[in-house]
Amino acid sequence: MELLKRLTNVIAPSGNEKPVRDIIIEEVKPFADEIIVDVLGNLIVRKKGNGKKIMLSSHMDEVGIIATVIDDNGFVRFSNVGDVNQKALQYSKMNFANRIVGIVTNEPAESTDNSTNFNKMYVDIICDCKVNKLDTISIGDVATFAPNFDICGDFISSKALDNRAGCYVLIETIKKISKTENDLYFVFTVQQELGLRGAKTAAYAIKPNYAIDTTPCDDVPNGGKSSLKLGNGPAIKIKDDSIICHPFIKNLLIKTAENLEIRPQFEVLDKGNTDAGVIHTTGIGVITGAISIPLRYNHTACEMVSKSDIENSIKILTNVCEELLI
Repeated sequence: MELLKRLTNVIAPSGNEKPVRDIIIEEVKPFADEIIVDVLGNLIVRKKGNGKKIMLSSHMDEVGIIATVIDDNGFVRFSNVGDVNQKALQYSKMNFANRIVGIVTNEPAESTDNSTNFNKMYVDIICDCKVNKLDTISIGDVATFAPNFDICGDFISSKALDNRAGCYVLIETIKKISKTENDLYFVFTVQQELGLRGAKTAAYAIKPNYAIDTTPCDDVPNGGKSSLKLGNGPAIKIKDDSIICHPFIKNLLIKTAENLEIRPQFEVLDKGNTDAGVIHTTGIGVITGAISIPLRYNHTACEMVSKSDIENSIKILTNVCEELLI
């Protein structure tokens, strides 16, 4: 899991995905027939075949913050990049891209109201950084939760597992594929957290016949609406707020898991969206589905996934790529 640690440790919020992209290119270059970085910054890794075009996707970006004002006291005011968890921000250590470190806190409350608001929050730069490097922070600089990768048994906790875990799955799938008849496009997308932007343009350029997104899903019960659990297997997406997955892909993933003696879970969400949502409506339409990695504490510094769920996701996707003749 050293590669997953490297992927999560870099500072790469939406629009600043290059550090992640560089690692992925380094890892997949020996196994790729073609590598393209498109105009938006999507990384497209192709393994050529004579069959149908299959697009497998996972987003590189993570949530974070962006500096908006440096006030008279030297504190950095900020706005969000993506749907970062406001409650998780308070008293969190943040790393700017130039490695300046600060701690997020709130203005003193004037009442007993403990709610958080971006307008009332600021980053207090750690003293040595403030003395020596504060003038290197500019309006528009971005930061994310500080790296904090931990493994305990089957569980991994870190920032940015949404969706560096998915990127890890695609990287390892690329490495393990020994043969393919289909034309495979592994797409590591940008700006998913800002509205699924990269996947839309990548799918338009590739024009795939089939697509499978690799995405996290929330395993924490929400009023009885979720029965997903870490370590109980990858989840095959049925629907979310952006897509009802095509029966062909859904059934393909179920059958593949069963053939590998992997017991899948099933994801039905009434909120949230994924890259699959824009891929399936691109052009004349794409037959699309998704395999999801159960994840706890989304968009916080301590997201959590299961190693076995990740490993089983790799097995399923590798088998689909090698054995599926469409």
